Order: sequence, then structure tokens, then C-alpha cells
Amino acid sequence: MSLKVKDLSFGYTPENKIIEHVTLDVEQGDCLGILGPNGTGKTTFIKCINGIYKPDKGEVFYEGKNLHTLSQKEIAKIIAYVPQYFPNSFALNVIDTIMMGRLPYTNNNFSKYDEEIAFDVLKKMNLEKFAFRNVNELSGGERQRVFIARAMAQQPKIIILDEPTSSLDLHNQLFILHMISQLAEENNISIIMTIHDLNLASMFCNKILMFKNKLIFAYGEAQNVLTKKNIDGMYNVKTDVTMADGRKHVRLLKEL
Repeated sequence: MSLKVKDLSFGYTPENKIIEHVTLDVEQGDCLGILGPNGTGKTTFIKCINGIYKPDKGEVFYEGKNLHTLSQKEIAKIIAYVPQYFPNSFALNVIDTIMMGRLPYTNNNFSKYDEEIAFDVLKKMNLEKFAFRNVNELSGGERQRVFIARAMAQQPKIIILDEPTSSLDLHNQLFILHMISQLAEENNISIIMTIHDLNLASMFCNKILMFKNKLIFAYGEAQNVLTKKNIDGMYNVKTDVTMADGRKHVRLLKEL
């Protein structure tokens, strides 16, 4: 089972293409990290995958099904999406928010099975003490964990996350990424996430996609893609890239 993206292009206008000619496969159980400078189309690309945006050209398939021909409810059984930002007007408590992940499978009549899934995820994400707190009362990092938990309760085949560690401290960055990786391994789920921290990408992603100037700059196995040449060329910086503990470590040098 795999996700296949074929020759995907998207622009907000015909003259303003954001991404062009993107073709790749994400195998079941892969963790794909999407890297690139700001404004290179990372978020646009993941929104094209899950049907938020309709591509100008190209197709996205999962198990041979063209995702752009499916309803949002059908897509939600395959893909869970966690955006980078959430509105402050979200007034539900934590456990009810996580229960929303079950909506693709029910018409608001949650079963005992749905409740068991939600409370199991609540426990795994270490959110039990917040279960009946209003989501708006939580810190940015705590809210991020809640919405990742909602995605996990959705029991999708693929989870797409837009910068899942952007508002988290170091401990919670590791906690979330360990949990995501464990989820992918135990349930054979594919993970696709945009991320800026190259060392975290090296630690948790087995595949890397680099975007630059609307196109794929590099794509492949993480430890083959995370090279000094690729990183320096993509970001226009100077780095020192070393190998230790079986993975690449990236150190940013002061000079440009």
C-alpha cells in the first residue's frame, strides 16, 4: 500500500505557480519529512494531497484510488491532517475535541468503541489531566498535542502534519515525534510532515523531500539526501554535516 503523487502542480493563479511537476511515492509506514525555505510550497503541497486544494495538474492515489474523486468524509478515513495553527474560538474540551476524530465513522452518535479509542489516545498522548479542560485554556504546545491526538483517534492510513513541533519546547518536540514514530511503526501508518529542524528530520524521518523554487530539489532516503551540498544549496547557507549514531548531524556555521 502506498500514496502516489503524479506530476502535481498548483498555483493560486495561472501566472503564479507554487509547486510544479511533483512526483513521488510514500510507502506504508514511511515517515516523510518535507524541508525547504519559507514560501517554497511545503504547506501548499500537503494541502493538495489531502484535498484542501485542487491541483491544476496531476493526481494523488492511495491504493489505486484517486483521492481527488472522493468525498471529504472518504478522504478523512484515509488521511488525517493537523495544521500548524488553530483558531482560538475552539470551545470544546479536550476529550470532546479528540472525539471529533471519530466523525468520519459516525453521525455524531458516538459508540462505546469510539469512546474507548478517544480515551486510549488521550492516555497515550499524556493528556489525561487536561481531559475536561477547554482547549482555549491550554498553552500552544498543549493544544498542538490535543489536535495530534484527534488525528490519531481518526485511525487514518496517513497522518499529515504541518510543522508539528513549531510551538513545542525541546522535551515535547521529542515526545511528540517519538509518539508519531511509534504510531507509524505499530499501526503501519505513513507520516508526512513539514519540518524546519534538520536534526529532528534526520532523527525521525526515513525519507526526505526538499523543495526549492517550486520544484523538487532532492528526494530520497533521509541519510542520502541530508548532505552538505544539498542543505547549503537549498538554504543558501554554510553548514558542517557529520555522521554519528547512524544518522546525519547538521551544524549551522556563522558565516553566510
